[in-house]
Amino acid sequence: MKRTTLLGLLTAAGLSIAFAAEAQTIKVGVVPGAYADSIEALIPEAKAKGLDVEAVEFSDWTTPNVALQAGDIDVNYFQHRPFLDNAIKDRGYEFTDLGAGVLANIGLYSLKHKDFASIPDGGSVAIANDPVNQGRGLLLIEKAGLIKLKEGVGFQGTLDDIVENPKNLTFTEVEGPQLVRVTGDVDLALGYPHFIAASGLFDPGSALLYSGIDDKRFAIIFTVRKDRAEDAKLKELVEIYRNSQAVRDALRNAYKDNDKLYTLSWLP
Repeated sequence: MKRTTLLGLLTAAGLSIAFAAEAQTIKVGVVPGAYADSIEALIPEAKAKGLDVEAVEFSDWTTPNVALQAGDIDVNYFQHRPFLDNAIKDRGYEFTDLGAGVLANIGLYSLKHKDFASIPDGGSVAIANDPVNQGRGLLLIEKAGLIKLKEGVGFQGTLDDIVENPKNLTFTEVEGPQLVRVTGDVDLALGYPHFIAASGLFDPGSALLYSGIDDKRFAIIFTVRKDRAEDAKLKELVEIYRNSQAVRDALRNAYKDNDKLYTLSWLP
């Protein structure tokens, strides 16, 4: 009798542990705006399919990877592949991705000038302070005709790679998500439409120039630790995201119904 009872208890305990594991919340690290909104939008649909999802917001572009490495979150959704590759190089993360989501445009914004020609000599420019996004922004400023970069640096260029600066522009490096806050204080600023839309400070569709959305290497990816690359539930999360109408509606709303600000990178 005691043996049967003990076996029953062990079986019940095993079932309880299995149920707890089954019901474990999937924590997704995001930044405010379109990425957070789209993850929030899929929560009811994921719940109906047996996945308990929680969006965990971060205000910077460093902590989401630190949290992923520590196991505080299960996946993050805020960075593109070049940014991740740079983080892996710098920090030695054992990360990979489960696929791409939205491809966000970037733009050059001015709340003081109507065109690039009006930017004065010695004008001030705010740009992202991380290597990859700074390089991407500098390419856009070069495309605007304001600077020239060292040949071949591409999106890995830095301020040190500027070889021509005819207007003697001065550059201030700012954490990417905070660029929207300083746009009104400078003559020109790199901007991310989803942060601008979320802030409500000005129109994300008012950029003087956009990067274009054809380069899919800058699509935002679902990043996980390599030891969870085959996790079926995390893969299912990505599939729900890609097929959810609620997610698409949230993205359209976050980007103010403006197709030139983003695209769904997974579609043909």
